[in-house]
Parts: sequence; C-alpha cells; structure tokens
Amino acid sequence: MSGNANRNLVLKLLLVSVSTFAFGVFAMPPLYDKFCQITGIGQSGVRIAEQGPKDNAGQQRTVRLLLDANSNSALPWDFAPLERSIPVRVGEMSETHYAVQSHASETTSGRAVYNVTPPEAARYFVKTECFCFSRQSLAAGEQREMPVRFYIDPELPEDISEITLSYTFFLNTEQAAAQETRVTAPVPN
Repeated sequence: MSGNANRNLVLKLLLVSVSTFAFGVFAMPPLYDKFCQITGIGQSGVRIAEQGPKDNAGQQRTVRLLLDANSNSALPWDFAPLERSIPVRVGEMSETHYAVQSHASETTSGRAVYNVTPPEAARYFVKTECFCFSRQSLAAGEQREMPVRFYIDPELPEDISEITLSYTFFLNTEQAAAQETRVTAPVPN
C-alpha cells in the first residue's frame, strides 16, 4: 500500500471512530428515551405518583432492592448509591440516597435515565420524588446527595422477591436552565 492509501484509510477509520463516539454521547440518550416511551420498557414502565400509597395495613412482605449507578464516560461525575441494597416493605414509603460529585473544571449538567428489573416489577415500582425527573447541574467539584422516594405497590407478584433499580447519568448540554423541581408526596400515616 502506498503512503496516500494508508493515510486515507487512517482518516476514514478516524472519521468512523469520531462519528461512533458522537452518536453514543449525543444521540443515544434521546433515542433511548423515545424507545422506552414507545415500547414501555425501562423508565416509562415505572409509575410516578404525586402521593404515597393509600393503605398498607396488614402488609408484612419485604423485598430486597438492589441499587446500581453509572455515569456515561462523557460526564465527569462520580455517581453511586449510598447503600448497595436495602430491604423494602411492600406498600410503605421508602427512601434511598445517591451521591454524586463533579470532577469537571466548570459547571456541567446531566440527566439520569433509570431502569427497573425484572421488567415485570417496573409497573409496581412507584416513584414520588427523584433526581431523574429533571436535569441536574453541578458546579466544578460540587458534591451532593440526591434522594429517591418510592413505594412498591402491594399488587407486586409474590414470586418477585428482589428488584434492581439502576440509574445512568448522561451529559446534558441543553442551554435551558437546570430545573431543580421535584415531585413530592406526603408521607402516609
């Protein structure tokens, strides 16, 4: 192969690499959201409530909630649950926290997408407050704890004893100001 042929091949491979990276960083998060909306898989299967469970009298059942967190490589944040697993009483309001820290030299913003597994448990997992409801911004070096308030509907099938709640934060470069509003619900008596 001649020098020109090698140079052209290297340029083509570089172009493919850059295009693939750009697609993964910028196009995948909105495509994933749209896919979840259309198919009902992932985050769109989880219910969002403005109030807590109505009545949990007589519920003694407990399930184990496994917590997972990831940050996309384009977002210089450390992101992790404060606990890797917690027991959750079915029908009762529960809360867990995630820690996030920015390693950027300027303010960066991210948006979290979530998934609940097994998939059949998603419709029984009801969030009342979550950082994933809005875009989050962190100043350079900022650290923060972020709560997730939820309950598991008592109609959860008996054969499900373990649920995984997984989040991934993606870089969000929208110019709109970060919304820090959260949907909250009263704690049931």
